[in-house]
Amino acid sequence: MSIVTVGAAQLGPIARDEPRSDVVKRLVSHLHEARARGCDLVVFPELALTTFFPRWWMDDQAEIDAFFEREIPGPETQPLFDEARRLGLGFCLGYAELTHEAGAGHRYNTSILVDQSGRLVGKYRKIHLPGHAAHEPWRPFQHLEKRYFEVGDLGFGVWRAFGGLIGMCICNDRRWPETYRVMGLQGVEMILLGYNTPVHNPPAPEHDHLADFHNRLVMQAGAYQNGTWVVAVAKAGREEGCDLIGQSQIIAPSGETIAMTSSLGDELITARCDLALCASFKTTVFDFARHRRPEHYRLIVDRAGAIPPPEA
Repeated sequence: MSIVTVGAAQLGPIARDEPRSDVVKRLVSHLHEARARGCDLVVFPELALTTFFPRWWMDDQAEIDAFFEREIPGPETQPLFDEARRLGLGFCLGYAELTHEAGAGHRYNTSILVDQSGRLVGKYRKIHLPGHAAHEPWRPFQHLEKRYFEVGDLGFGVWRAFGGLIGMCICNDRRWPETYRVMGLQGVEMILLGYNTPVHNPPAPEHDHLADFHNRLVMQAGAYQNGTWVVAVAKAGREEGCDLIGQSQIIAPSGETIAMTSSLGDELITARCDLALCASFKTTVFDFARHRRPEHYRLIVDRAGAIPPPEA
């Protein structure tokens, strides 16, 4: 099977005090609509179970950990897994993960891929953490991912599922070409990507008017340059006083956006994605084996490093 009908399940704002059970009901509602539209796979945003809590400085570790999942599925998220399995739908879910390994607690910004039988296929932990770790009270809101999360330790994996090769990344990862290329070198055919992206960038407000453009630019380029579908899903709208961009979209291997949300609320878009379309790019313009020349990159870097600085 090379056809995957995918649903990008955008979420509107989640309040800080909104119970997990209420959020899960919203996710399940997306599943029902996706099933009615004939989807095989539903993709949810980054941190889909809670508000984007890194926008607040918190000292109390118990308060922080209340936003994390200690097990997936857990008591509050089990209904999502049960309903997806009953409907025969796979899904990709972003959440804050608290795990204990080697006797120590670790916290990651995580996404998982679950197949239509309810089996966990793959897990990804966010690598490119944006923002800052120290309290910066001059900001209208904080962006403390570097404080609350560790850098992901699983690399950029690709898994065989849904009849093709599926990869995952999260939010800021999409801005870095290495993200797509590492998966591209593994033959990825569809990248699932959730994000929570503020319109306002406090350190560089002159970029604010470009937020939507940059969102499209990096994902369309990543899709085209690696011959892969990209399914990108936002948590959008005004969440606890912070405006988040929308533009959840499904992008073809050509780099063309073939479906995009038109709101900043809960909205499902779908597309029938033919994974075989990836081959026409992977075997021509972006045939890495024939055209890519990594053996020359080191020389280029060495020469660049030898360029003298400009005169004062």
